[in-house]
Amino acid sequence: MTLITIFDYGAGNLHSLAKVLAFDGAEVRLESSPEAAVATDVLVLPGVGAFSNAAERLAPGRGAMRDAILAGLPTLGICLGMQLLFDQSEEGGGAGLGVIPGTVRRLSARRVPQIGWNEVTPVATGHIDAVMPRMAYFANSYVCVPRDERVVTAWTTHEGDRFASAVATANTVGVQFHPEKSSEGGVQFVRSLVHELLQRSSSQVGARP
Repeated sequence: MTLITIFDYGAGNLHSLAKVLAFDGAEVRLESSPEAAVATDVLVLPGVGAFSNAAERLAPGRGAMRDAILAGLPTLGICLGMQLLFDQSEEGGGAGLGVIPGTVRRLSARRVPQIGWNEVTPVATGHIDAVMPRMAYFANSYVCVPRDERVVTAWTTHEGDRFASAVATANTVGVQFHPEKSSEGGVQFVRSLVHELLQRSSSQVGARP
């Protein structure tokens, strides 16, 4: 049985996300300890809360979580969870995981936060890009600025401000939108993504001497 762990910052209701992830017999658990959260098959960093508060909850086990992700632990970051993959944020103090070099900035737009549906434009043609929803639900005031744009797998524009709406590196994927709130397309995307991350991880383990 696949174990999927949602790292719980204590900031909101994660029921809808847990329901989406509980498919094909997967066990989904919430875990507030960053050290314990990485003892899993798939780690999910959810999209609720403020950067500074989440970074504070992450701080005691930041090194352990960062090491596990860099070692290949399949990881999905959603909205705030995507932002935590980066170094730091204008939203508040505290350090992110630094898995993807870069920062998080405030949206440059008249209407902030961005709340509602918006277009997602993939930049590649791989399997996950093919199933990525072309319209998705956003609820964000801040966006990620990777140091190397080659990690960007999709872009979105809000009032003329173009930003990375999806990033990927090794077995880690971040999305600025909320797939669990993006209708059936978002649900199928996140489930396909979990499958692919698990397959990549299994292949890598099998290839090791």
